[in-house]
Amino acid sequence: MTTAQPPRPRASAHPAAAASSGASAACATPLEASPARALGDFIRAHRERLTPQAVGLPPGPRRRTPGLRREEVAQMCGVSPTWYTWIEQGRPVSASADALARIAVALRLSRAERAYLFELAGERDPAEPTPASNDAPASLIATVGLVDAPAYVLDRQWNALAWNTQAAELFVGWLDGAPEAPGERNLLRFTFTEPAARKLIVDWEARARRLVAEFRADSIRHLNDGPTRALIDALSAESDEFVRFWSSQDVGEREGGSRAFDHPRQGRIVYDQITLRPAHREDLLLVVLVRV
Repeated sequence: MTTAQPPRPRASAHPAAAASSGASAACATPLEASPARALGDFIRAHRERLTPQAVGLPPGPRRRTPGLRREEVAQMCGVSPTWYTWIEQGRPVSASADALARIAVALRLSRAERAYLFELAGERDPAEPTPASNDAPASLIATVGLVDAPAYVLDRQWNALAWNTQAAELFVGWLDGAPEAPGERNLLRFTFTEPAARKLIVDWEARARRLVAEFRADSIRHLNDGPTRALIDALSAESDEFVRFWSSQDVGEREGGSRAFDHPRQGRIVYDQITLRPAHREDLLLVVLVRV
């Protein structure tokens, strides 16, 4: 089993985000704005996606903007239209956990999107249980070597911390060979910057889009960590596809299911992916691919 350096200590997700110097100007992300602006951008994007019919409202006269009106969402949430407008505009107004929960319900946010909303606002979701204390991840990393299938562990930036021989044989261009620098084993960098990934991953665009949505959900917990900012800045500078997917504001939970690969030596291989998150170390992921 091969191991890399352990993840850096978790930093607070609530300090104001610094302006991003390396990211593409077309990628308006929370990393390039204040937390209040990031929260407003996220809420606005999801309001504009929601149709009146989806929430039981009549279509009404012709709408100049897509989705619901701000006044409609404010009424559904039981807040003033002025306060809701200021939230979307990124003004530094106070947003309680109760108000955020009502916004999440009104905008029909998924579980991952709701968690992302609360992380952006720096509030704890009252519907979530209190997190447990941390455990050391050594046993998790050691487990990878015992799995008789491709398996690997990802840290909070989705760098591979550990992987077994089967994973190295499958992921040509990512887990095979020796990395030359820290971050060389990053899953997102492999997916978006390595030509080998586009040949290996079947239906590359759909999978790449889904990875970005999943990473957005994960990264909000450590949005202001230096390594996370550096990763997104670098990907934004190197990949137009990453810029496009990140700017979409899509959020998704890490999912399992069928994963197909066109391996250069073994041909088409199909696996079922199983992703496990340790109960006491939610910043780590154990991914196992079972051959079908």
